[in-house]
Amino acid sequence: MMEPAGAGQPFARAFLRVAGASLAQHQLGLALALDCQRVICFARTATPELIALQHDAEDAGLQFAIATGPRQLAGLVTATDDLVVVSEGLFVEPGEAVQLLENRSSVVLVQPVEGALAAGFERIDLNRATAGMMRVPGQLIERLHELPADVDVPSALTRIALQAGVSMHDVPAQARVGSGWRMIRSEADAVTLENEWLRSRFGDGAITSPGRALARFAMVNFGSSLLHAGNASNVLSAGVLALLGLAFGLGWFGLGSVAFVFVSVAWVIAEASRLLRAAERHVLGQSPPAIPRADALSWLVDAVLALSILFEIPRFVGQSMLAWLYLPAMLAALLTLMPRITAGRVASWICDRAVLGLALAVAAAFGQVVIGVQLLTLGLVLVGLLLPGRRNN
Repeated sequence: MMEPAGAGQPFARAFLRVAGASLAQHQLGLALALDCQRVICFARTATPELIALQHDAEDAGLQFAIATGPRQLAGLVTATDDLVVVSEGLFVEPGEAVQLLENRSSVVLVQPVEGALAAGFERIDLNRATAGMMRVPGQLIERLHELPADVDVPSALTRIALQAGVSMHDVPAQARVGSGWRMIRSEADAVTLENEWLRSRFGDGAITSPGRALARFAMVNFGSSLLHAGNASNVLSAGVLALLGLAFGLGWFGLGSVAFVFVSVAWVIAEASRLLRAAERHVLGQSPPAIPRADALSWLVDAVLALSILFEIPRFVGQSMLAWLYLPAMLAALLTLMPRITAGRVASWICDRAVLGLALAVAAAFGQVVIGVQLLTLGLVLVGLLLPGRRNN
């Protein structure tokens, strides 16, 4: 549910953008995560942004309606409905909201009043403030007929629910820390939240490798611009394909050192596109596909890497095709196998095609690709034999 921000600025808060999508689109993703069937937007006027939101909802398989007043809203909700009410400007990680709402037929989410009022939430009593979300029986909507037409609907429904005996439940402190549960009231709030959200998603301090660290660094610093551009992951994917095409051509013409550098850059961009696409899906409430696009790009990177190695290996007169293909094929097989039997930092470095590509570029510069691949293959075998592997439960 949404309220206009004020005269002359309808939906100013609902359509502030965070990570390339408006708050209303984030809330639409929340509705999808909660398995809602219909979305009712409380609004006093239809705008192009609202019509676009309606199209997004309908494309996602949801019914969409606009209520211009509390009485019209009451006419759209039946007594048998469950109504999830989301205040305008609320930004919530869908996973947190699902955990709090999915097993409760009716609940008003609350939080300690300290700090909540300054953050833009409404006081309920001496010690508690609203958390901007609740789930209530549809029969309570009938009581809106008793209230003035200009009533603040979310606030009024909160009072009605509490008077009807709907229980309150505190939002855990860990859910309210960081960017997971915020009320956005201005463009400055949206910018601050976006920076925190990007750092939380892309600035992960988990075990990583140089190539992935570079991809994460790029997303932390440029992710905001890319997300606001719209479908930027498609552009990055196209860039990966272009770089791999150039790498193949360079390898074919004997410029192996440069080809390996292009493969390294392509892999970093593919990893950046993986992060960016995951963020785009998160915003829209979409589940990841069975085979993510970034995985397909990574397989293509491996194929071009193997071909670039093959172009650097001379084929002698009388040499069989199998013998000529053996080194790149064995390296590709080991690179695929090792992450399945090793774990931790070692597995992360083995999977880093940026490091591998640069190592091969140095080897190619000195005309030692064959020796380089042989050493890499032997090293991977020793890693698999000597280091502890994954534990299968």
